[in-house]
Amino acid sequence: MTRFLVRRIPSALLVLFVTSILAFVLPRLAPGDPAVAMAGPDASAADIAAIRTQLGLDKPLVPQYFHWIGGVFTGDFGQSYATHRPVTQLIGDRLGSTLQLAVLAAVFMVVIGVGLGIAAGSARGRFAKSFLDVLCSLLLAVPAFLTGLVLALLLGVFWRILPVSGEVSLFADPEIGIQYLLLPAFALALPQAAQIARLLQSAMWQSRSEEFVQTAVAKGASSARITVRHVLRNSMASALVSFGMRFGELLGGAVVIEAIFARNGLGALAVTSVNQRDYLVLQTLILFAVAIAVVIQLLTEIALSVLDPRIRLEGAPA
Repeated sequence: MTRFLVRRIPSALLVLFVTSILAFVLPRLAPGDPAVAMAGPDASAADIAAIRTQLGLDKPLVPQYFHWIGGVFTGDFGQSYATHRPVTQLIGDRLGSTLQLAVLAAVFMVVIGVGLGIAAGSARGRFAKSFLDVLCSLLLAVPAFLTGLVLALLLGVFWRILPVSGEVSLFADPEIGIQYLLLPAFALALPQAAQIARLLQSAMWQSRSEEFVQTAVAKGASSARITVRHVLRNSMASALVSFGMRFGELLGGAVVIEAIFARNGLGALAVTSVNQRDYLVLQTLILFAVAIAVVIQLLTEIALSVLDPRIRLEGAPA
């Protein structure tokens, strides 16, 4: 297990290094200047130049990058250009909201994805197969923001069952907080769940054609036992890999979902940072999101190596 993990750490570090460069460069490619945004419309050229010097934006990009990445290694992500507050403090204030949304969405994603995938992979009737195929295709085709709008209209406007705007922390009031979380988490999870379901369905169909399944059928094993002990266990490896990838997409989709449901999380902070050209906040958010995705992917690979010993053997040196 240790060797399996160590072999993947260098690639994870490389991904984070490349991400740090992209996170630094991409915001600076967009039109606009933080100094102009801070100085206001009536500022003179001298005022703007003074602000650029104060922020260190007058230096070449390479020294700016190394100054920022050096601070990252020491835990200093800088101060927001717009609010003059530490970036870590701004992110910390919004992190709880996004984590609550992402965790509940991940639970929905796994439960719905695995349940729908097992149903689609086990369906024998023609009508059931067609219905589940159409349902998966529909969920895959509809983006999260459209699902969110439809759910908000149906369950928040036409039938006022759940709130569609604002938030209450689960730690402050769990009963009310979960009501504010259900719709955005469900909307965020559905497209990702459909991808997991489709992948699991294909893996189960492939497993059913394997010799060990045919042998179990010949021995008279029940359909439920074959599905659980043989088909599903050998199909979950593909789904596990997908879990890690989909969780990273949940964080990206949270930006849009938080805007639809007026949640004050990291997505809203990212949008505000783009509008204000707040480079330090934006590039830290990008690096933070990718770092979480990389960690989740590593944990997924560890779980995969436990589920399938062949993966662990492939990770060990010959």
